[in-house]
Amino acid sequence: MSTVALMWEARAADGRGNELLEWARAQVLAREPVRREVFRAPQDRVLVITWWEAPEGVAADLPEIPEPAADLITRAVHRWRFESAGVDGA
Repeated sequence: MSTVALMWEARAADGRGNELLEWARAQVLAREPVRREVFRAPQDRVLVITWWEAPEGVAADLPEIPEPAADLITRAVHRWRFESAGVDGA
């Protein structure tokens, strides 16, 4: 079994950072991940990371956060998938 992290990042249209943040938090996936974290950054960027246990690794069919309405963002959403290479520390 592999641990896979799906990262979703978007930049809000001017002045709409809080709206994008709330939109991202409100998204319901087809199933629940092991863990989900939501981050904000300068320039009204929002990052969501979900963790999954997946025997197929990064090729697994996992639920993704969708694209928000075009007028809420300044560019297409960026997405990345990572497979855990281990955990350091306790």
